[in-house]
Amino acid sequence: MSKLPPSIETSPGFATLLDYRLTVWRQDYAELAIEVAAKHLNRSGVLHGGVTATLIDAACGYAGVHSADPAHVRRTVTLSMTVNFIGQVDRGQILTAKASRIGGGRQIFFSRCDVVDEAGRLVATGEGTYRYRQGSEHPA
Repeated sequence: MSKLPPSIETSPGFATLLDYRLTVWRQDYAELAIEVAAKHLNRSGVLHGGVTATLIDAACGYAGVHSADPAHVRRTVTLSMTVNFIGQVDRGQILTAKASRIGGGRQIFFSRCDVVDEAGRLVATGEGTYRYRQGSEHPA
């Protein structure tokens, strides 16, 4: 039985493969959660950096594409991203990626993210630059 909260949106593909969940989503803000499992570990037995980078990328992207109208799905593509790995994480930990849209314009936006463990310790940070996909520039 997972300790994760329920997902707001069911995302097929990579989200399902890694089993991360969108747990909070509002204008200019998103949170993703993941329970670190054996499939997320690197050969040293700690969380693989690619999983952390994926959480940051996805959370930052969601932070910029919220729409109050569920019928209006907005999309984005990552232009650039930086990740700072600060701490190690073992199997069984719940991680939360907390991302905020921090600026941008009509076609491009910027987001930043903190990834914390269950005790609130900072595990990683990241920032990204994203471009709205055509038709996704406006929230309405």
